[in-house]
Amino acid sequence: MQIECYAQRLLNPFRGVVHVIRYQSAEAVTTDGIEWDIYVSNDALLEDLGRAGRRAQVSDIRYGHWSAEKGLKRGPLYPSEDFKRLEHMGAVAYEHLLKVHRDVPFKFRDPFELWLLDRNDQPLALLHSVRTDSETDTKPPLDWRAGLAAQERFRSAAIPDLAESAGAYLTRHVNALASGVAQWFHRTDDGAGLGLGLHTLKGGEGLRGRVLEAEAFAPLFIATAGMDASHTRLVRDYFAWQAPWMLLLSHLDNGTRVALEAAACQQAEAVEKHYRLYPLVLDQPALLAARVEAALVRSQPRPNHEDEVMPISYIELGTTESQDI
Repeated sequence: MQIECYAQRLLNPFRGVVHVIRYQSAEAVTTDGIEWDIYVSNDALLEDLGRAGRRAQVSDIRYGHWSAEKGLKRGPLYPSEDFKRLEHMGAVAYEHLLKVHRDVPFKFRDPFELWLLDRNDQPLALLHSVRTDSETDTKPPLDWRAGLAAQERFRSAAIPDLAESAGAYLTRHVNALASGVAQWFHRTDDGAGLGLGLHTLKGGEGLRGRVLEAEAFAPLFIATAGMDASHTRLVRDYFAWQAPWMLLLSHLDNGTRVALEAAACQQAEAVEKHYRLYPLVLDQPALLAARVEAALVRSQPRPNHEDEVMPISYIELGTTESQDI
């Protein structure tokens, strides 16, 4: 009986990390280490589809929701022979969850990365990541996105007198630097990347099989090498805004992590939500103070405005070099 436990990044925009316990086609997943959702899917329906089945999708069935505080809340039951098999897979994933839920964060297992390339065919922005080579035949959108949450809440004074949000402007600027080519890379343990297939609107034919050293890949997923000082500051302000989620990454060096921790404390509730999945904390007093602040905020009654648009929950990630933010 093979059970996998791993972490995978949520990308374009980078919005956090999902931790997964997988058994066959059953998964228990969490983004905060507290609340877990358990799903099963009937992968047997794909067996007769051959290679074409790799792109087909089977709807997930909710086995249940679990937390240590409230226990398991079961999903709907379906009296069928097929469901008995799915029920067994879900039960195996659930029993393993009870054994290992305190072991998070798990190790990342998504080494295949799709990068939008700049006009010099160098990695510009990370678009997607997957666990296996077989998944690289997916075709996600080929434009980089700062995200809806960034358009609503990200602020920066780096570019004055903007006629749009800083998030919308950053999205346009990054994509304006791109060549129209996106390439898959298999990242190795030392950070280097072997160039694989391409998704391209033009060119790029000679890029397969190339090997780029770790330094070619931006640690926090957006390269600033071709940007002027103002736009570099804009990107670093964006990293600082993403700090509570960037701290979920395991490859950050100490200098980067300390800077991100300082920035993250400006968003105390986001720190509290993801703190349990941080692989390392260097400034314990600062993050503890942020968590206390979050607890105080939660204890206060909040106004109930029916027309208020609730903020979108957000999460983020990075790689291995010191970077000022």
